[in-house]
Amino acid sequence: MFAHYVTFAQLALKDALGIRPTVSSPAAHLAAAEAWLKHAHDRQEHGADDGVSYGYSVRGGWRPSYRETSGYICTTFFDLARLRNNDDYFSRAVRIARWLVSVQNADGSFANPRYGDDGIVFDTGQDLFGLVRAHEVTGDPIFKHAAERAASWLVQVSDENQLWTRFEHLHTAHVYNTRTAWAVLRMNQIAYNADRERIARANLDWAVQEQQSSGFFDNCAFVKGQAPFTHTIAYATRGLLESGLLLKEERYLDSAKRCADAVLPHLQANGFLPGQISIDGKAAATYCCVTGNCQFAISWAKLYDLTGETRYREAVIRALDYVMSTQDIHTANLNIRGAIRGSMPIWGRYAPLSYPNWPAKFFIDAMLLRQRWSV
Repeated sequence: MFAHYVTFAQLALKDALGIRPTVSSPAAHLAAAEAWLKHAHDRQEHGADDGVSYGYSVRGGWRPSYRETSGYICTTFFDLARLRNNDDYFSRAVRIARWLVSVQNADGSFANPRYGDDGIVFDTGQDLFGLVRAHEVTGDPIFKHAAERAASWLVQVSDENQLWTRFEHLHTAHVYNTRTAWAVLRMNQIAYNADRERIARANLDWAVQEQQSSGFFDNCAFVKGQAPFTHTIAYATRGLLESGLLLKEERYLDSAKRCADAVLPHLQANGFLPGQISIDGKAAATYCCVTGNCQFAISWAKLYDLTGETRYREAVIRALDYVMSTQDIHTANLNIRGAIRGSMPIWGRYAPLSYPNWPAKFFIDAMLLRQRWSV
């Protein structure tokens, strides 16, 4: 336990003194993140299972497997298996998917044991991504059945307005559940159901209504009234973007573009993004939510593909260059080598003093898109 405190005390001191890790090539940083994410999958301190550890933290070192993010990390491993023609990545993705099936609630939902046994809408949506992809790649009906059960639960728990307000944080609707709507629409790609599309559209429509003149969304923070993290803003943006592409719905695409465009002026020359941005579009933090950088890089890369506007491509490069400047790929400490931190500096409000698994996942996804440009 003492070693964890020492590690993060050293990191905090370096951040306070402005000491940054040595930056190498994008390919080297990508490879290091992949190695760390596999390392997170292999950790077994909290009992043997095939989920991916929440990450490495000052709170006890390696933490137990995290169901929510394991679901979408599964999709990244499938991507890497295909791109690298790598059986190890394929095996890891299938193992994660089978583990998700084993921990799925009887009603089809997925819970976070930290908060009890009840299913959670957002978590269930993120695990749905992994189950749908596992069925698409393997053809195994066990994954399709589990995915159908998860998607059916998401339909059943919507409220009288067809919104996800129950089984959610503080029992209120969150705009970042556009990402859950996207997951439901992905389910419809392997087995179409009109009720699923209806519920997905209702939540996407509500999100569009919550968008302000600033381009940002109300009800996008974990707690109403707080300035949201770029992490949740990026969730909302990506959910609208991907759903708009699947449904060929310009309203959703336009909404995503408005938010992505509103974030662009906050991106500094060195790639720093303030970790929180208020509803009226003002920076509300002096630290960077590094995860948000990675996530917005993905949306900007996809908008570049759609529009050909070079400002998006330039933003991707700047945002990811900043992330690489915070990533230590040379340290002898395997717990953090190649990992992506929650915040810069390490004590920032978003996932402080930790290296969660999902920043690494989104960094890999973003770098794979950037890799196509050979920069």
